[in-house]
Amino acid sequence: MVAASLRKGAAAALTMTALAFAMPAAALAATPAPAAAAMARPSTDGILRWINDYRHKPDPDRLPALVRALGALQAFKDSETCGAYVGFIAGVLGSNPGRAKRLAAQMLSIAPADRWVLVRAIAYSGLPDWKDVLVSVGDRMPERREMINRYLEGKLPTLDQIAYRTAKPGMIEKIKIAFRIKSDNSKVVALEPTPQLIDVLWGYYLATGAYKPVDKIIKLLPLADDKDNVDNLTTGSAAKFTLASNAVRDLNLLAMLKWSVKNQPKDTAKVLNEVIETAEDVDTGRMRRESLAAIEELKQKGPDAKRELTGMGQIGQGALSMGCIVAAATGQVELGIPCVIGGAAYSAGLQYMSH
Repeated sequence: MVAASLRKGAAAALTMTALAFAMPAAALAATPAPAAAAMARPSTDGILRWINDYRHKPDPDRLPALVRALGALQAFKDSETCGAYVGFIAGVLGSNPGRAKRLAAQMLSIAPADRWVLVRAIAYSGLPDWKDVLVSVGDRMPERREMINRYLEGKLPTLDQIAYRTAKPGMIEKIKIAFRIKSDNSKVVALEPTPQLIDVLWGYYLATGAYKPVDKIIKLLPLADDKDNVDNLTTGSAAKFTLASNAVRDLNLLAMLKWSVKNQPKDTAKVLNEVIETAEDVDTGRMRRESLAAIEELKQKGPDAKRELTGMGQIGQGALSMGCIVAAATGQVELGIPCVIGGAAYSAGLQYMSH
């Protein structure tokens, strides 16, 4: 496995998290990274190997040491590129309700500037009593009091409040798209579908191996056919590509996808069937090229809605961050490591490959 330079900070760590997920179990068994060793001499490579294997050998009591090690590596420095870690912490807490308060308290020893990660992970955990857990540690995080209060008051969304966009735009919506008129949804508290959200959901899956975060990613698949919004198309393409690439190596995940497709709406099932076929054929390179081409076309020609109404205009680029496709473009896949990425990683690769 090619280790990224730690000076690249959290963005490099996110890329390595994605790469770690792609590593086959045999490779992990051949080069074990026990939790104690990974935390004693923390390195991105050792930590990510442990995270990747966690869902097969859960060890929640090691979570505080993991979080401290990640903090020491400055993995939480950039909030836009550490979503996988936030999701992983949330998943461990959510799957261990009896230990959640104790684990949360033990993680408070990280730098105060990094404690936003704990607040968000607790809110994203899915615990029935997540607010009680947040209150139990809130007094020891005065620097995050306002953030905590906004979660407690419902002013900040949890992972159960994702604003899925599956409906096809009608004429009024097309006019709004064409003239960049924003819909009045300011009162709705919800997580916007973004590549960063996909990172969080993959982190949660790494912690649990559960279907729930996978289901949330599946629900983003219709965005892969969005021809009017480059951000939506990028997010949908990231969901599509990561599901396919991860399912190549994770046969339990592939089984989940096959089971799930029978109960999906028509537009979701269509894309999900493409994901399953790509995973079975191990043909993610083709899917990546097609996604890149679709996003580049949308960037160059503008949205379908605007072309239908005015035949002119362009749309802005989506939020970008560096990621794993960059590694693929520079040759890391030659080492036999499939480039499986989280969402934030995907859009950066698109920018790199497109220019």
